[in-house]
Amino acid sequence: MKRNMSDIDRVVRVVVAALFAYLYFGGIVTGTLGIVLAALGVIFLLTSVVSFCPIYALFKFGTNKN
Repeated sequence: MKRNMSDIDRVVRVVVAALFAYLYFGGIVTGTLGIVLAALGVIFLLTSVVSFCPIYALFKFGTNKN
């Protein structure tokens, strides 16, 4: 997999994943929406760790300038 995410993109995704985790585990958002946010948080965290977003690749888009 070729890297297609910039460092800024990765940091933003980690922050959003942390926010989603806070909302879910803090009991602020519950039910189906809470589960969806938790799942999105995991996806954001994983894509941030590997610096590759499959949706970016699907649309031949990337935020990485290299």
